[in-house]
Amino acid sequence: MTAPSTHFDPVPGLAEQIAPGLRRVLAPNPSPMTFRGTNTYLLGSGAVTVIDPGPQDDRHLAAIHAALGPDERIVQILVTHAHSDHAPLARPLAAQTGAPVLAYGDARAGRRAQPVDTDIGGGEGVDSDFTPDQTLADGAVIDTSAGPVMALWTPGHFGNHLSFAWRGALFSGDLVMGWASSLISPPDGDLGDYMRSLARLAARADQVYYPGHGAPVTDPAARVADLAHHRRAREAEIVAALSQGPADIAALTRSIYHDTPAALHRAAARNVLAHLIDLTSRGLVSKENPATSSPDQPPIYHLHPTP
Repeated sequence: MTAPSTHFDPVPGLAEQIAPGLRRVLAPNPSPMTFRGTNTYLLGSGAVTVIDPGPQDDRHLAAIHAALGPDERIVQILVTHAHSDHAPLARPLAAQTGAPVLAYGDARAGRRAQPVDTDIGGGEGVDSDFTPDQTLADGAVIDTSAGPVMALWTPGHFGNHLSFAWRGALFSGDLVMGWASSLISPPDGDLGDYMRSLARLAARADQVYYPGHGAPVTDPAARVADLAHHRRAREAEIVAALSQGPADIAALTRSIYHDTPAALHRAAARNVLAHLIDLTSRGLVSKENPATSSPDQPPIYHLHPTP
């Protein structure tokens, strides 16, 4: 994968006009997983639609209100997905403004059953209490003061993940970002869904993506192709590693992510697990559970021989 762009350093809490009818307010929650922080978007004027209100943070809540003009009000709140850096502020903002919260569903909506027979962990950073006031079906159209917005169900990073299409642009949440690839952590994330969502976006002609973190993606087609290639390359690395003999997730992670800081290996291991689940569902890999449930004896994965 080509080196992602990291040139993005807006001031948290300061509303910026980034396109006609569109403002962005950066939340003060930088981290290795959120980059500079969560992008909250204010769409339209007068009657304003908020997209991804962000984490539970009173400073960010105040900044969203401060971004409004004297004759403006928030009339609806759209949430791309139920991670804790995107969704928790929706409920306090709704309580203060009376605006309904719209999303695909609650934190478990859209999640696929995983083809595994043991606990696979997961649930990192999930706003498990998230429930919208109104659910949005795939293809639903939302009226805003800046024109209609279409909801596209794009699971993969998260089961209830929506992207929002607007005037040749796409609010891509955490599915497609310019600074990094998405974490796919089962059971909330699903690699097969992720690849299908990328293929769906590749068939579109959006001119720019406004992601949940980082700068606008100004060449969406190239970025989507790059991310799909990256996942196929990761799969090839896992298959190559297993061709040398059975291995557990920790060993595969150390082998494949040898250039990644150790502090990020836990997240990397979740991506490896997502690939292994997908490979297992396709009959290319099998899992051998240990006789004991001791964490010192994790499952071992075997590559099926090519017929």
